[in-house]
Amino acid sequence: MGVLRTGLAGLGAWKWGGGLFGTIIVFLLLYWLLGVLGMQ
Repeated sequence: MGVLRTGLAGLGAWKWGGGLFGTIIVFLLLYWLLGVLGMQ
């Protein structure tokens, strides 16, 4: 499940990230949020 969580966070960051730092922040935020929601 970790691969799915990472993939979803990466896809969201690629779609919504604006530049290098924006993409990193969106990835970390989505990765954390998916972990909180129970997708481990």
